Amino acid sequence: MEGLIRSSANYVPLSPISFLKRSALVYRDRTSVVYGDVRYTWKDTLERCTKLASALAQLGISRGDVVAALAPNIPAMYELHFGVPMVGAVLCTLNTRHDSAMVSVLLRHSEAKIIFVDYQFLHIAQGAIDILSKTRTKLPLLILIPESDQSSSNISNTISTSKNLEYESLLLTGRLDFEVRWPNDECDPISLNYTSGTTSSPKGVIYSHRGAYLNSLAVALFNEMSSMPVYLWCVPMFHCNGWCLTWAVAAQGGTNVCQRNVTARGIFENISQHKVTHLGGAPTVLNMIINAAASERRTLPGKVAVMTGAAPPPPHVLFKMEELGFIVTHSYGLTETYGPATVCTWKPEWNSLPRDTQAKLKARQGVHHLGLEEIDIKDPVTMKSVPPDAKTMGEVMFRGNIVMNGYLKNLKATQDAFNGGWFRSGDLGVKHSDGYIELKDRSKDIIISGGENISTIEVEAALSSHPAVLEAAVVGRPDDHWGETPCAFVKLKNGSNASAEEIIKFCRDRLPHYMAPQTVVFEDDLPKTSTGKTQKFVLREKAKAMGSLPRKSISRL
Repeated sequence: MEGLIRSSANYVPLSPISFLKRSALVYRDRTSVVYGDVRYTWKDTLERCTKLASALAQLGISRGDVVAALAPNIPAMYELHFGVPMVGAVLCTLNTRHDSAMVSVLLRHSEAKIIFVDYQFLHIAQGAIDILSKTRTKLPLLILIPESDQSSSNISNTISTSKNLEYESLLLTGRLDFEVRWPNDECDPISLNYTSGTTSSPKGVIYSHRGAYLNSLAVALFNEMSSMPVYLWCVPMFHCNGWCLTWAVAAQGGTNVCQRNVTARGIFENISQHKVTHLGGAPTVLNMIINAAASERRTLPGKVAVMTGAAPPPPHVLFKMEELGFIVTHSYGLTETYGPATVCTWKPEWNSLPRDTQAKLKARQGVHHLGLEEIDIKDPVTMKSVPPDAKTMGEVMFRGNIVMNGYLKNLKATQDAFNGGWFRSGDLGVKHSDGYIELKDRSKDIIISGGENISTIEVEAALSSHPAVLEAAVVGRPDDHWGETPCAFVKLKNGSNASAEEIIKFCRDRLPHYMAPQTVVFEDDLPKTSTGKTQKFVLREKAKAMGSLPRKSISRL
């Protein structure tokens, strides 16, 4: 239409940096960060992040440079989520469970100029730099983050470092009049997140300022996060930037309750002390909460909203969480979708259904949230939508503004992921008549036994409902007759006992017999990524090493 114009008056590139600027104005004297005895206000946080950006600029960091971080959920890690983008750089948060070899690979691939390292992981970072020093790679500058909780007895006095390579000393070199480097284009990169590598080697996923902005608002909305929430950090900030909640809490002027380690006692004590209103966590965190000892539990000061994701939560876990007074919202997404992309939006008419039915409904992955354009279950070959019959399986696909920019230095993988105009997740699922989707498995995890598709998620849900089972994971075991059969790896609750035969019978009473495990292996711990996903490739190797089941195995009839 004639008369249209785009100018700085009516167009500003979207960026979560604006959330911090606004909260420092509106909520300036309210607490932004809590960590032990450490307290900051939103005014403090803006000033610290501005100084951080200024100091990085003085170290030569410019637009597009990568700045890495290897740290738990501490105040410095939170500040890096704003300070690094404010200098125009790209934040690369590294998994704290990686060893030196993997950290060296990621530092080399990302070409990080600087790495901020918490003292607890200094040996990992130094080991990585030692590995890099034997190559032609330019070494990143290491900046140490000492313990900032002055009440802690873990303060390390043994690490010698020059002043300008220590976090707080670095901030002192920064200037408050530093001019923030806003993105020139809202699609400019804000962060680089490496996939957890449960199915393949890790890939570097590029997030934009625009996607981070939109997903932060969407997450705040579907978690019903009103102004000034109190958020307890259980999700690692290195994982999809804390499911975008690093920025979402700032958008609402909330309080970030940081904790170095996640324990049941710590969760309950923080909720009680700080009157926590929201937290997030993978089903492993929910499992930790519902299985907390009586001595670890505290009465909740009010309803606590919990967002869960990363792996489908067994229905009985959801049921027990709500018995304790938590309101659980189930979300689903991938690193490539900035974390949460769907939400199992609750319908009032479901309130009258039996509790077991409600729990099964809540375990669905649901529908796309407001930040995503569309989610669908499609045939990966024809790209046609599967019928909404809750039976026909297809691949989960996404389309919208919270899908990644692409994989760093891997154009072919990006093109393959976007083939057909949708992001192909590699997850398999079905669509219900109401449009809600339900995951059935990763495409690489599905068990095909005698021509039947077996969803490991369904088998794991049955196993997890056994009163003695704490955790369970199912993979395929080679079988000369059926091709493969379900093999369950089970961790029992402390003080509980159960035999393999008992557990198999328990599943056969609740599932079609061909779906029930024919092998049960008891484990002290299941191998996991830091985001709570079971490393099934490890378990598949164990199952493969067992060889085929002898033919006297349990009948499938």
